[in-house]
Amino acid sequence: MGILNLTPDSFSDGGKFNTEKTALDQTYKMLKEGAEIIDIGPQSTRPHAEFLTAEEEIRRLGNMISFIKKEFPETLISLDTFYAETVKFGFNEGIDIINDISGGHYDEKMFDAAAETKLPYILMHVNPSYETMHDKIKFADITLSVNRYFSEKTEELLNKGVKDIILDPGFGFGKTVEDQMKMINETQYLGFGKFPLLIGISRKSFIYKPLGKSPLDINEETQKLHMKVLQQGAKILRVHDVAAAQKTVDLFKSG
Repeated sequence: MGILNLTPDSFSDGGKFNTEKTALDQTYKMLKEGAEIIDIGPQSTRPHAEFLTAEEEIRRLGNMISFIKKEFPETLISLDTFYAETVKFGFNEGIDIINDISGGHYDEKMFDAAAETKLPYILMHVNPSYETMHDKIKFADITLSVNRYFSEKTEELLNKGVKDIILDPGFGFGKTVEDQMKMINETQYLGFGKFPLLIGISRKSFIYKPLGKSPLDINEETQKLHMKVLQQGAKILRVHDVAAAQKTVDLFKSG
């Protein structure tokens, strides 16, 4: 899954791909390098990012989704939003997957929108409000806590008729460095093996800050962690650097 940020304020690539030409060029580049899903994000969720309403997200998206779909009709597009209204707009524009960082917490209509559209839904573990999303919590047992959350939320989704669920343990959201490394080491236990697991560690601070590096200088370390989660059953890698991740995937498959 290649990341396409349509944002002026994302932490590592803000403002780079928010015109039709730059977005199309970046999409082409990522597809050529091996991406199978393009994850379009109209709103940054980094710490202290600007908060947008659903209306502002939709305005920022414009006709970008249908534009990319027209150019690359075989490409799967996921929409990174926590608003039901944005999901419905994206559905009409041609998205294939809902990528909700909020687990339905930030918009009570989100699960209903997933059920209505019948789109696959990415369920992420996160703190229960937008304001506390990045508050560091020390969990007694992070794997147990994440699995309890997944268990409750997947039951709710299944009861509403959402059948295609992908789990995201939420790296970079309100977790200590130690807990995130524990999740890396215990990836095989996350989600009970019942649903596909998505891992999004690309350019995350729990990797680069302890090393005293920048988000753009941790490719080697990130690929080692990618290999580790792939070996434990992860099915989707959400990445900025598609070519590097594809090499890791190829290496994993050949091993």
